[in-house]
Amino acid sequence: MRFNEIGQQLRAYRMESGLKAEEISARLGVSRAALYRYEKGEVIKLDTVNRLAELLKISPLTLLGIGVEYYAKPVGYAERLRQIEETSDQILQVFGPLCYLISSDQYDSMLSQMFEEHAESMGADRATARAAAEQLISVMISRKRMYASRKPSIIGILTIGSIQKLLAEGIAPAAHVSDQLRVAAREIAAREIELVANYMESEPIGLQLGLMAHGEPNGPFTLLRSRERATLAINPFPSDSPPNLQSGVSMITSAEDAVAAHQRVSELAWREAVKGSAAAEQVRGLIAAARE
Repeated sequence: MRFNEIGQQLRAYRMESGLKAEEISARLGVSRAALYRYEKGEVIKLDTVNRLAELLKISPLTLLGIGVEYYAKPVGYAERLRQIEETSDQILQVFGPLCYLISSDQYDSMLSQMFEEHAESMGADRATARAAAEQLISVMISRKRMYASRKPSIIGILTIGSIQKLLAEGIAPAAHVSDQLRVAAREIAAREIELVANYMESEPIGLQLGLMAHGEPNGPFTLLRSRERATLAINPFPSDSPPNLQSGVSMITSAEDAVAAHQRVSELAWREAVKGSAAAEQVRGLIAAARE
């Protein structure tokens, strides 16, 4: 039993459940401090694992790290991704208009504003929406700080269609916000895509970005590699969509066949991708077209 991994998954699923640490510890009959120690990797009895799994409505095998992890809420997936990124040496992202980890602080600031204004539009549910948004933003920013301190290598294979969509609709298109904030969201989107073009052109060490040459993939996925293992993460949740408006199921697995199949797809996409100055020129052309 890898108690550290059990603890990490316990934390992710606790956040997914929406239950507070106090509620879980009370139902288990343990102290909150004991629960936090479990999350940090302290030895945990199998009986306690079974009770936790029942409380969190997941399989005990899932909590033990056997098989596939499923998350139905963005915050659970985001927290688990943060944990995996903490030890990853390489992150390969396929699909999307940008890589969140290399986005600017202005992106986070705008997203926070939009989530807050969206939450205010939710009427009686605004407190719940605000809490969910704050929790998700906090995890996302923690991921970015971790990247800044560790600097794992990133390979991003972006798509023209997703870039065009972001430029046309701006950040967080599903959020209910004022027209003024929507205009600002489009401006930030254009700045972020210009930043992508700059990275493509300058090709900094440890960061490679390319444009997918043909069409759009069926869905986004990320491969994360450390010295010990490779992990596949498949996520239907747009990182810039308010959490209460997102629906779907994300999955995380280290199954060799799943990782190998997606690795083959990503290798072919990267070989055929447009890179460097040619990619930067195409991206700037998309920005210019969106401004016309």
